[in-house]
Amino acid sequence: MTHAAHVLVVEDEPKLAALLRDYLGASGYRVSLLDRGDGAVDWVREHAPDAILLDVALPGADGLAVCRGVRAFSAVPILMVTARVEEIDRLLGLELGADDYICKPFSPREVVARVKAVLRRAASAAAPVRDAPIVLDEERFEVRVRGRPLVLTPIEFRLLRKLSGQPGRVFSRTQLIGALYDDHRVVSDRTVDSHVKNLRRKLADLGEDPIAAVYGVGYRFEVADDAPVEPPH
Repeated sequence: MTHAAHVLVVEDEPKLAALLRDYLGASGYRVSLLDRGDGAVDWVREHAPDAILLDVALPGADGLAVCRGVRAFSAVPILMVTARVEEIDRLLGLELGADDYICKPFSPREVVARVKAVLRRAASAAAPVRDAPIVLDEERFEVRVRGRPLVLTPIEFRLLRKLSGQPGRVFSRTQLIGALYDDHRVVSDRTVDSHVKNLRRKLADLGEDPIAAVYGVGYRFEVADDAPVEPPH
């Protein structure tokens, strides 16, 4: 690492913010703190941090609004932090483009590990692709797995393209439905699960199983550090 990654913590509880600052700082990160949501989007635009820890419940503007505002211009990794355990909050955060979420109470060491993970994924996504085991050719609508052709339906191809386009990111079923059907038809979660099951089976037949279910939320595409996915041409 040529420079210390810069992490913005947006948290209105002073003790918790200080705790996160200390643990992240001890792990080698530069840390900035904000205690309000209003003004956070402009701060991110000006300072361009490498990752954001974003509390959902904030004065001025809540974390969901901040996430939406940041996503309008930046793909910076965002980890939502919430004390609300209702599924809707988790889903809303992910729908808006958050990369992960952490529920309070949490271990500061877990937060550091999650930050490291999203930064590693972001760096991997930006790295040049070499010898990718899974190659998508969008013009030919073809997929090859370690050189062997993988026959997919159009929906399975779109599903693989969506998931593999951002390895490590969790996609809700609602997000996947939007990517699968051009005509915006209404389908059930079970339909998405069925497509995922079929895709996973076909990948497994060729020795790959990169799609993981995230209980209660959706799916994510996982690849080893030495096994990138070549994006569509």
